[in-house]
Amino acid sequence: MSSTTSLSGPLPGKSEQFSTRVAFFITGFAMSSWAPLVPLAKQRVGLDDGTLGLVLLCLGGGSIMAMPLAGYLTARLGCRRVISVAGLLVCLVLPLLASVSSLPALVAAVLVFGAAMGLLDCAINIQAIIVEKASDRAMMSGFHGLFSLGGIIGAAGVTGLLSAGLTPLIATLAVVAVLLVALYRAAPHLLPFGSECDGPLFAVPHGIVLFLSVLCFIVFLTEGAMLDWSAVFLVSERQMDASYAGLGYAAFAATMTVGRLTGDAIVNRLGGARVTIIGGTCAAAGIAISLWVPAWPAALLGYALVGAGCSNIVPVLYTAVGRQTSMPQSAAIPAMTSLGYAGILMGPAAIGLISHLSSLSLAIGVLIPLLLVVACSGRYLRQ
Repeated sequence: MSSTTSLSGPLPGKSEQFSTRVAFFITGFAMSSWAPLVPLAKQRVGLDDGTLGLVLLCLGGGSIMAMPLAGYLTARLGCRRVISVAGLLVCLVLPLLASVSSLPALVAAVLVFGAAMGLLDCAINIQAIIVEKASDRAMMSGFHGLFSLGGIIGAAGVTGLLSAGLTPLIATLAVVAVLLVALYRAAPHLLPFGSECDGPLFAVPHGIVLFLSVLCFIVFLTEGAMLDWSAVFLVSERQMDASYAGLGYAAFAATMTVGRLTGDAIVNRLGGARVTIIGGTCAAAGIAISLWVPAWPAALLGYALVGAGCSNIVPVLYTAVGRQTSMPQSAAIPAMTSLGYAGILMGPAAIGLISHLSSLSLAIGVLIPLLLVVACSGRYLRQ
């Protein structure tokens, strides 16, 4: 198109929308490919559970450290360069995650992998906000849906390759091949520019950005709780066989993915405020059902409601942070994303501490009033 934006670049169109979807798929696919490799890395390096937990913490730590840099670089170099370099860095480090056999090397690889994922996460959301603005319609849920879909395919694909007898290194090389093809396909239409305003390298969220960041923290905290504690709850509180306990997170992830893939139409019809109000209420109700109805099928239903309720809240929050003017996007998006990641990192640990002091049901139940806060806050989001 011949139109130009204030970003000194062509107005994003369908090609840029497609490349944005591919970039989200790449990020989810790459992130989830690591999950099946974790127990193999633990065995190869000879780690106990405590040491493995510290190693895994490096993943989130690397991401959080790199996120402010992502906003700074994207504002100056453009989304295309940051996404491409971060994607190539992921391709370089994935084989190391599948092959290193010493603790220092594994820690270094996990830190670099986390940093690359943090760069990708922020840069793709900056691109998504610009593309969505240009389209003048809700698209963020669909973009995040491709992240979730990539996550499912990545985890299932690597698991399948390992089950077929391939070594971890060969399996990850197959993942790298897919990533390189996807990057090659997406790169020409990734945006050569970044956010509308340059911002500082590090910025503390304030005003509306702080408000949105807190909501993002709560939703990500809920996602982390589902990932780390749903199976434990089903086994310890609902006496489900441990071999089937993964169904809890599967129910959550399935409805979240479907919700995001269909979310653009829902947001366009209802608006971000109503989606947040309904979603937060639905997620809180899901937690309540899982805790208060003493049967494991009810817990699975509850987790499915949590996934459906949470599915479109974070995309709505990213749309809202892209509209605000109190902070430049290059600072606001990394700030919100970093606080969200902090929720994923801190939430499961906090639930474990509360559970140790009281009970797991009470610890998970803390999510109910927090999600109701999200629901009540929806009325303040811009339409």
